[in-house]
Amino acid sequence: MAAKLDHIIIGGPDLDDLEAYVEGQLGVAPRRGGSHQGWGTRNSLLGLGGRQYLELVAPDPDQPDPTRPRPFRVDELTGPTLVGWAVQVDDLPAVVARAREAGYDPGEPFTMSRKAPDGTELAWQMTPTETRDSGIPFLIDWGQTPHPSDGLPSVLFQTFRIKHPQVQDVTAALKAFGMARGPIQLRSGEPVRLSAVLMAEAGRVELG
Repeated sequence: MAAKLDHIIIGGPDLDDLEAYVEGQLGVAPRRGGSHQGWGTRNSLLGLGGRQYLELVAPDPDQPDPTRPRPFRVDELTGPTLVGWAVQVDDLPAVVARAREAGYDPGEPFTMSRKAPDGTELAWQMTPTETRDSGIPFLIDWGQTPHPSDGLPSVLFQTFRIKHPQVQDVTAALKAFGMARGPIQLRSGEPVRLSAVLMAEAGRVELG
């Protein structure tokens, strides 16, 4: 499988509010995912067609404060904001090695897991997110775990837009990952801004 967009992340200070916002914009209710133990966050998910999804991430009030800042700057957010994205690959260690040979280091892979509400354990490998420029994706490899998009309510993904002051840095990372631009649109500008164009029953919606 070639590298491809896996999921887009929208963050905020409260998951219930994020769910209400997304449902209000798209007319489809996200489905609660689970907690990221040790990170201090929890999520909900909405399918984007195929093996792609929108992830809603917010602080988890049932976890103690983590020892480091929560991922994707959710502690700093005051409302729904697109804060990152992930690229899906097979054989993550090999992709990381090739990216390093090409001059881009995505960071050292590590393993994560979470338990879905039905008790299913999901486990995956990924590269770090905590110091990542939000315009440049992290990598994720689901291995033998069922993809989180399976069975989700969904809308249709159309385009992912990235405004970035150093477009060449984003392009170089994608090339190092072996990823074609496809539905990703890049343009130069400050500050970094992400937006996703989706098609819902009510028509075309842009989240950003």
